Amino acid sequence: MSLSARSFVATINHLLVPATWARERLVPHAGRCAQLRAEPVDIRFSVTAEGYLGEAAADDVPAVTLSIPLSAVPGLVGGEHDKAMNALRIEGSADFADALGFVFRNLRWDAEEDLSRVFGDIVAHRLVAGAQNLRQVQQRALNGVTENVAEYLSQEQRFLATRNTLAPHIEALQALRDDVARLEKRIERLTRAPRR
Repeated sequence: MSLSARSFVATINHLLVPATWARERLVPHAGRCAQLRAEPVDIRFSVTAEGYLGEAAADDVPAVTLSIPLSAVPGLVGGEHDKAMNALRIEGSADFADALGFVFRNLRWDAEEDLSRVFGDIVAHRLVAGAQNLRQVQQRALNGVTENVAEYLSQEQRFLATRNTLAPHIEALQALRDDVARLEKRIERLTRAPRR
């Protein structure tokens, strides 16, 4: 088993330890092999009788193949599950794919619990709260920069059109469309009218 495969299996197994519901969901698929493709990484793993992930035999044929962009893999075990799951493509056995998809979609890392084992409860709580605050500050800063750039391009440079400047054009286009439709109907009536 490659280093990346061992790291992936160890990480998921660490998350499975407190998640008995996830192991129970995987136990019926014990002995089955799955493949995770995140180009250029290709990881094969199997499900153990206890519901953990294990090493797949070299000749095991994957019952399920999970394909995901490498950049989305951290989201599977991090905080961006929805984004990662939207990028994930699953092929193969429907029931095994459903079990793996459910587990990966709902498996969460409790960073505060892991940090508390090393630093204690208070420090772990403060570290996680600080990280969350930093993330919120970064998101607000990113939103502010985005809004400022959009305002600059639309107001100062007149490079982007705003809704207010587009509204009269939209109304004029709708009126033109209606006029063309009426003209087409008139032409159609005239071409169908009997000649005298």
